[in-house]
Amino acid sequence: MPMFLAPSFPRLLRLALAGFALLALGACGFHLKGATPLPFQSIYTNINLDSEFGARLRRTVTANSPSTRFTDRRQEADVYLHQIAESQNLRQLALDADGRVEEYELNLQFQFELLDRQGHVLLPPTTLYSVRELPYNDRIVQAKESEIDRAFKDMRNNLIDQILRRMSSPEVQAAYANAADRPIVPMPDDTVRSNQPQAGPASVRP
Repeated sequence: MPMFLAPSFPRLLRLALAGFALLALGACGFHLKGATPLPFQSIYTNINLDSEFGARLRRTVTANSPSTRFTDRRQEADVYLHQIAESQNLRQLALDADGRVEEYELNLQFQFELLDRQGHVLLPPTTLYSVRELPYNDRIVQAKESEIDRAFKDMRNNLIDQILRRMSSPEVQAAYANAADRPIVPMPDDTVRSNQPQAGPASVRP
């Protein structure tokens, strides 16, 4: 009769530790699927890197392109990641028979462009969108407002992933390598157009 021996405890421990390490790397966003290292060494941006959005952008870029750094002097940067405009909207999507809100639609828009130090256009003005539908219950307003805050945060994280994929795309890499052949535009200032207050989502009312 064949005998089956259980794996030794040290082996099990090693396997468990290896699995934990893989999970930890994935949780930290070690490498964004579909993104490759950026072709430039330094970035200047008018996005506030001290904000939650900006800090995660920096971490995501650093994780996927360790040789690329952010600089606070535009003259020293290889490229200018220019945020042109942003908007955040919350609108009623569905009402019940009594006229109470049953569902909201959350919208984020982010427009940006990528220029090199001389103003060559590496990525023309590009608008990214993130949309989410969220059920609403007016009997638990505070909990739903917190859920809306979390949903907008997740949507901003999704926008960051999209930004990185655009900047690391083959088209941008080719444009950077052949920047002299690209059109030149006047270097924009750091002003961001905004149609909505950016402190958080609009107040939720039934």
